[in-house]
Amino acid sequence: MINKRLLIKNLLAHNDESSFYDKKRQLNLHSREGKAKFLKHICALSNSNPTNNSYIVVGVEDENNQIVGDDFFDDSRIQNLVNAFLENPPKIQYENVPFPNLPKDKVIGLVTIKPNSKTSSFKKGIHTIPANSVFIRRGSNTMPIEGEVEKNFQNTETVIGIENNSRNSIEYTLDGVIDFMNFRHRDMAPKYKVFKELFVICWAGIEKKSRNKTFLSRVDIELINEQIKLFYSAQDVVEITYDDDSFTIIEYVPLGLNDITSYYPLEEQTIHFHDNGYYKIDRKILFEPPEYNRKMLYHIYNSNMALLNKLEKNIKLSERERKDLDHLPSTFMICYLNGFEDAKQKLIDAKELLKPFAQVYLSFKEALRILRKMKYDVQ
Repeated sequence: MINKRLLIKNLLAHNDESSFYDKKRQLNLHSREGKAKFLKHICALSNSNPTNNSYIVVGVEDENNQIVGDDFFDDSRIQNLVNAFLENPPKIQYENVPFPNLPKDKVIGLVTIKPNSKTSSFKKGIHTIPANSVFIRRGSNTMPIEGEVEKNFQNTETVIGIENNSRNSIEYTLDGVIDFMNFRHRDMAPKYKVFKELFVICWAGIEKKSRNKTFLSRVDIELINEQIKLFYSAQDVVEITYDDDSFTIIEYVPLGLNDITSYYPLEEQTIHFHDNGYYKIDRKILFEPPEYNRKMLYHIYNSNMALLNKLEKNIKLSERERKDLDHLPSTFMICYLNGFEDAKQKLIDAKELLKPFAQVYLSFKEALRILRKMKYDVQ
């Protein structure tokens, strides 16, 4: 198994960006421009690496390789975006890798683009990229080309060498378990479980009861062998179950109006461990949105828009309006799930207005993470 934290360090140590890896400060997949940039790099890296993995490292300053981190990003629908726009799309994987010097809510994102012998191209246009566009990497530059890609195998030996130098060891695994249990989460009753005498999962959270059911909140779950964070949420709650062969996480989303909150199952994620040293993650969306009175939702929607208008004009909010602002991301999400189609975009557009309010901005990021899980926007 590859230790993903060590792999990232080895990639960053390999001079600068090259034709087999790219680095980004952050990804913006909420806008067409952001999606277009991401897809362009996926297309170029895939075409330039037909026989080896290629990578994008997210959460790194471009100028000096400083590891600054980015938010935990759930990848469960990101392949859909690639499939929607690219002909002959490569298989990709997004993993969240914790680093010791980062806050616990920040990670480094690692996008792995699997080898693809066929030429990837845009089957439909997005932002300024027209349909049928083809991109490749030349050094650290992504550029368009005409016609078929000339296959280049020059990176294969280099990438395999980097991956081999990033293999996990017993020492790395033990260090990871000790760090998780004794330092990062010692105040949250951390636990661990070994699967197939090889895989180690650590998890921690705060128990909370709701209607005779026990959940974990502020949950952190890591596959220590590969140094990847499987789940992190500062707000949502989960149930965890496991047997000798699998580990299952059921995520719940708290939704409600007028200070009445219920927990709705959102997604079930099961990691299956095999005797041959491999594992597979299966995901299943469970969510069925609650329905609310439409007249009441119109009132809430209009109130939210009035709040944003006041923020835009720097008008001081009343105590009652400040409380309503705390719930704005959640109530906009409820409106969107009940047929107010523009509520999601209104929430996205409000990002800069909500940033000064730390708790509201955290709720904003959680709401977008949940909406992305339910349906990845491929427009």
